[in-house]
Amino acid sequence: MALDVSPSSDRSARPRRRGHDPESVLSAAVAVFNERGYDGTSMEDLARALGVTKSAIYHHVPGKEQLLARALDRALDGLSELAADERAARGPAIDRLEWVVRQSVRVLTERLPYVTLLLRARGNSATERAALARRAELEAFAGRLVEEAAAEGAIRPGLDPALVTRLLFGAVGSIAEWHRPERDAPAADVADALVRMTFEGLRRA
Repeated sequence: MALDVSPSSDRSARPRRRGHDPESVLSAAVAVFNERGYDGTSMEDLARALGVTKSAIYHHVPGKEQLLARALDRALDGLSELAADERAARGPAIDRLEWVVRQSVRVLTERLPYVTLLLRARGNSATERAALARRAELEAFAGRLVEEAAAEGAIRPGLDPALVTRLLFGAVGSIAEWHRPERDAPAADVADALVRMTFEGLRRA
């Protein structure tokens, strides 16, 4: 039997390039933003990373700024859900604070590329400034929890609540710089270690 080498047969034997959807475009864009910096990334860079033309990207999103906004919202929405959870509103403030710290570690590790991008935002555009304003609201929420815990007498005397807030959530944010889910300890173990190191020194004996 002769081998069919017709053009149609040849095309069917070639591997097909995977198509992209809004989610895969966003994921690839965030990876490039984190690697090159948002300001240093062009639409040509994004098209090259995706293996498509620029016009193919515009099919999914109006432009680079919209990709940044969606990425920052992905990080902030996860943190906003913590602040709105009833477990952050009921019970002793020190227990609520510990829960928020643990869940912040979870959100960070689950949405690591997006949170990393958020932590690197410097307010160079309206989109970044809006994201930083939302982040400031969440930091203020965490600060109020620390203040409540101090007022309830659950925190060692002499500790400045504002300083405690910066140190505590600065430690959470630093996880984004080194944690890699594929090789490092699970998020729950990271949260356990962080809580033990910080809250044993924070809680009033």
